[in-house]
Amino acid sequence: MPLQAVEPQRLYRQIAEQLRSLLVKGEYAVGARLPAERDLARQFGVSRPSVREALIALEVEAWVEVRTGSGVYVLDRSSRQAANEPLGGAEWGPLELIRARRLLEGETAAIAAQQAKRKDVQAMQQAIDTMAEEAASGEIPQGGDRAFHSAIVQAGGNGVLIETVQNFYDARRGPIFTRLGGHFENAKSWQAAIDEHQAILTAIRDHDAPAARAAMHAHLDNSHARFSASWCRTKRT
Repeated sequence: MPLQAVEPQRLYRQIAEQLRSLLVKGEYAVGARLPAERDLARQFGVSRPSVREALIALEVEAWVEVRTGSGVYVLDRSSRQAANEPLGGAEWGPLELIRARRLLEGETAAIAAQQAKRKDVQAMQQAIDTMAEEAASGEIPQGGDRAFHSAIVQAGGNGVLIETVQNFYDARRGPIFTRLGGHFENAKSWQAAIDEHQAILTAIRDHDAPAARAAMHAHLDNSHARFSASWCRTKRT
């Protein structure tokens, strides 16, 4: 029989598979709370962000439920139409993706500070204004957010970088990133992102490449921190 290509598996998928195996074997009973992320990370010998991505993947697959303000609990799959097959491994881990964006977009912001024309700066400001309008109407302001990051890389005029940044951004539309955002994105976090974007734009408008790079790094570091907040924090109202 013909051999099939073997694809490398993302780390969070490997963690999710091991946890799923333990759930199938009854290692954790229905309704039980899973160990804390830091404890699972220690047991697996991996980072806490990788564990978080694995837990979100299992929540999407209806193996567990994340209860903000409490923890992660095992679901009863016997009485629900739950997915029997795990998600495909093609989706990038959200927190890993943010770290990759930090490396790339810090440089595209610095390039924009050196090369942006008036029309590019206007496009960035319009994108921020769109984000504010979307947020004010109760929408998740991803349209303006994408337009802002796209306007920055477009100012550099490099087609490869433009496509790469846009593809990186669009990866957040996957089920794992979407579910993670559902737990941690809110009006307060989006207002913080808008303010961070304005700081990036100020540096670009001033043609200050080091400041633009630093502002983009700060924005994506803050994004990573927002998505890494404790499950057991005080539940938001």
